[in-house]
Amino acid sequence: MSESGGCGRGSARPATAAMGSRAEVLKLFRALHRTRQQVFKNDARALEAARQKINEEFRNHQDETSSERIAELMKIGSDVEVLLRTSVIQGLHTGSDTLMLIPRKDLLLDNVPYCDTPTRKL
Repeated sequence: MSESGGCGRGSARPATAAMGSRAEVLKLFRALHRTRQQVFKNDARALEAARQKINEEFRNHQDETSSERIAELMKIGSDVEVLLRTSVIQGLHTGSDTLMLIPRKDLLLDNVPYCDTPTRKL
């Protein structure tokens, strides 16, 4: 079984409908897992928890047939992927009252083209 839970091999078949074709659902499933791997890199607990949650949500809705509901679920999944990718940062406790933030290279100001503040080389 792959790290993504083997969903692509039929263990958790996504529903198919006009807005949520199987290919689109699988694309979102894979995007969520790729984002999870980037966001929670080096955090085994968070990686596993996110893997389980993604797989659970897709499995819970695998028999959905309403195209409206599938479209709604796809929108929620896409929004979650964007939030994970753009809003989650990690930190390490370096003391009883100190937290060191660990910036991801993909979120540094040098990578944000629309930022109004001048970028600095770190």
